Amino acid sequence: MERDGASGSTDDVASLADAEASGVADDVAGSADADRRDAVGVGPYPEPWPDDPLLDPELLAAGDRRNVSDEYRYWRLEAIVADLDTRRHDFHVGIENWAHDLNIGNVVRTANAFLAQEVHIVGRRRWNRRGAMVTDRYQHIRHHADIADLAEWAAAENLPIIAIDNFPGAVPLETVVLPRRCVLLFGQEGPGLSDAACAAATMVCSIAQFGSTRSINAAVAAGVAMHTWIRQHAAL
Repeated sequence: MERDGASGSTDDVASLADAEASGVADDVAGSADADRRDAVGVGPYPEPWPDDPLLDPELLAAGDRRNVSDEYRYWRLEAIVADLDTRRHDFHVGIENWAHDLNIGNVVRTANAFLAQEVHIVGRRRWNRRGAMVTDRYQHIRHHADIADLAEWAAAENLPIIAIDNFPGAVPLETVVLPRRCVLLFGQEGPGLSDAACAAATMVCSIAQFGSTRSINAAVAAGVAMHTWIRQHAAL
């Protein structure tokens, strides 16, 4: 296993190329429309500039159109990550990556929104970053070659693995109090969690559904589970 920096830039050169190919559009809301991009964020900071080491001179000069909350406007990327690190939550997010699922980027973006401790990519090193909208730069990401490697790491950290999938015999998520320290593990769109993932989990939880569809989108399921943890444990 290997932990990447919060920027995710060392994970895979090809993956970074995917992210960069999406350009500023991904960084400011995923829009390809230049006029819309210009409306996002803030323009150049009026001079004289504040004497603050948290701020990035290039952003002060050019404006800050990044996909960040207003409190972080003009901040250096490293300063944002350092600030987030002071208050990250105690849950981790694991994602199986066997088929370059488009949903993985969306899961990473949601993990960033809910301030997960780390995101663990299990399987293929290269993953589809487009849905992350560059939020992976602010999120610690660790790679595991397989489920056994993730399980070994989690055991060493005393973190139970809570798998999320609508398998027969799964415990309804709505009835469970999630452990404060845990790994929420998700499969990919279509096949869901692997047999090895379910075997490594302390518990498998399902999400209640009431319509005709067999399953909900993998990224949506991840968001529901993360928000369940937030409702139970986060200081709101």
